[in-house]
Amino acid sequence: MRFFSRRSVSRLSAPVRRYVRSAPGTYLWLAVLFVTTIALHHMSPEFEEDFLRQRSTNIHELSTNPVRVLITSALWIDGGHWLPYAVLYSVFHAQAERWLGTPRWLAVVVLAHVLATYLSEGALLWAVHHEVAPQSAVNTLDVGVSYALAGIIGVLTYRIAAPWRYVYLACVLVLYGTPLLTGRTFTDLGHFTSVLVGLACHPLVRDRGAPWDPVTTVRRYRRP
Repeated sequence: MRFFSRRSVSRLSAPVRRYVRSAPGTYLWLAVLFVTTIALHHMSPEFEEDFLRQRSTNIHELSTNPVRVLITSALWIDGGHWLPYAVLYSVFHAQAERWLGTPRWLAVVVLAHVLATYLSEGALLWAVHHEVAPQSAVNTLDVGVSYALAGIIGVLTYRIAAPWRYVYLACVLVLYGTPLLTGRTFTDLGHFTSVLVGLACHPLVRDRGAPWDPVTTVRRYRRP
């Protein structure tokens, strides 16, 4: 017995297609991550670790192939769990791309990814030189898309109207600041730096229209 007709399925899928088309960069990136995640699942653990290390933005690779690893590191997910990133990309990246437009969204992504990578790896290099971190840290495994995501989460602060903007910002600072204070790893530093980079991208959002007011949205949906 059919629960949904072809017409009803098409009507339900139409908003999804429109949403995906409104953020092409986000979903093209997700598609690439889906393919590379499947590829990781077909690798042995030993080969996977060596494969990802060669595409990591660690100190060794940044000193020899900086452009290559800055690009390739953003195309793989360490751990192989794609679905959580599909949700996070839809909630944050897609919203930012729809709001800013693809070129400005991409500018925030690149700035957060590059600047956070160099600052965090620079701090790790300092730690290695001062024997705070082991020499082996120059080849640490560091791939993934979390720095870019943190930068987008930061810039979305300006998408929300006051006073809710400050509630959102406080939650973001607690979310990324607490690990920095307690764990103090180079990735914690990178994530917090990414948020600050996103906040510093305010000039890119000045002409993007009025901020979103959640109260107004709720009232609109509650009208009979």
